[in-house]
Order: sequence, then structure tokens, then C-alpha cells
Amino acid sequence: MQSMAKQTRGKLNQLEQSLPEGLLVDSAWLTRHGYSRSLQTQYVAARWLEQPTRGVYRRPRGTLSWQQAVISLQTVVGSSRPVVGGRTALELQGFEHYLAQKPNEVHLYAARRPPSWLFKLPINVRFVFHNDRTLFATHATSDADATRNWDFATGQALREPKLGEGLVVLPWGQWDWPLIVSAPERAVLELLNELPVRETFHQVDKLFEGLTNLSPRRLMALLVDCRSVKVKRLFFFFAARHSHAWFKRIDRAKVDLGTGKRMLAKGGRLDPATQITVPEDLDAVR
Repeated sequence: MQSMAKQTRGKLNQLEQSLPEGLLVDSAWLTRHGYSRSLQTQYVAARWLEQPTRGVYRRPRGTLSWQQAVISLQTVVGSSRPVVGGRTALELQGFEHYLAQKPNEVHLYAARRPPSWLFKLPINVRFVFHNDRTLFATHATSDADATRNWDFATGQALREPKLGEGLVVLPWGQWDWPLIVSAPERAVLELLNELPVRETFHQVDKLFEGLTNLSPRRLMALLVDCRSVKVKRLFFFFAARHSHAWFKRIDRAKVDLGTGKRMLAKGGRLDPATQITVPEDLDAVR
């Protein structure tokens, strides 16, 4: 009995080292780390683990947040490492006052869809998944391995993170856990891809007005890598309208803008510089 108790304590100590309080893992992760299905059930019964949805576990700590769920995928689980992008990334980095409030949505970008359990968690947000490979050719979020270099026991980075172009780490929570998000330069291109179905010209125009401090070097790398002609033409349309200092350092000749006209606003006017249709009343609300 004493040997069994010692073994149980050893397994729990191991779990404490490998799974920070509040973060999530699935049953497959626990099994790979030596915790059988029966042991998982035992830990839940003893309240050493809680089960927010079927097949998903965490060491109890407060109310489950969407940030904990995403950080878990980026750091512990690792099967899909989605990046927080688009509108959500812009809101997290101080641009929320330029964006009209929408229902609680968290926009995630990755090469592979996150596991289905993410969308079943009892969290008051709706996760919206985007395949980033349709938007960018080489700067894929699957290369975002920064959080693999994170020591959860000390809350310190083990070494300087290496991120794909346009990605940054934001510290989150009491222990400054690393949350990988799109930098504003990448996030604004992701947002443009949602126009005109999920976002409006007027909304994006207001946002561009406040984008005074973007990095032209980062923008150039992302624009060259961007696969969407629509997004690139929209970028040059809005950037020219507001003509911030960084725009003078963007080399349009190096960006493939495709050929032909694109109708993005039904019944709108054609912008001769980008060959896209835009709303007639866009200037009326500036």
C-alpha cells in the first residue's frame, strides 16, 4: 500500500510539472504521458483533474477562459497551434476603439483545424477558424514554436522565441503565459480578407485611420507573401486614402496585384488605382 501511495504521488508530481494549473490537455495527451484511462477517471473522481468537456482535462484553477484554451493548444497539446489573428488580434493590441463591437468571437488562424473539443468548451465565446494557408504562402502559423521554449515552472522564456513573419507573443494572465497573436500588420491583412462579408468598408476605413505606426518592412514581407489579390488591392486602396508615413516606404511594384477588375461593392464606384469597386458613400462618412 505504501508503494502504491508513493507511485500515485510520483505520478501526480509529474503531472504538476508538465501541466500548469488551468491549462487543458486531451485524453490522448494524458495517455501518451503514462496516465491510463482508468487513472484519468480516478483523478477526476478525486478532483485532482476536472473535465470541462468530454475527453478534455485540466488541473483546476478558477474559471476557464478562452486564452487558457488557446495557450494550451499553442504550448502543451501541440496538435494544432492556432494563432489569434484578425479582428481579435487587433482588439488585443489596442485597436478595439476603431472596431465596432461584435458578439464574442475569437478568430484563430492555422494550417490545420483545431481539435473539435475546442468548440465544445463551456466558454462564453465562439471560436472562428481560418485556414491561413489560403492567405499566406510561406509564413504559416504551424512554424510558430515560440511557446515550446517556455518554462511554466518559472514563467520565463528558455530562449528567444523564433516566430513566423508577422507574429508576436503577448504575455497573458498572472504568470504572463505566452499567447501567440498576429502583429497589427498581419492582423489587418487577415481582417481585409473578411471584407465585404463579415466586415464593412466603413469599419475598415476607420481602422486604417488609426494605423499610424505600422512597420513597412514587416508589411512588405507579408504583402509579397500574401496569396489574395483582393486583400492586397484593398490594402493599397485604404493605405493610399490615409497616406500614413509608413506608406511611402511600401514598394507597390514588388507586390503582385493580378489583372482585371474586381467587384467588391455592388453598385459602387470603380477605384482606378486598384481596379476594385468601393461604396459610393465611403467619403461621406469620413
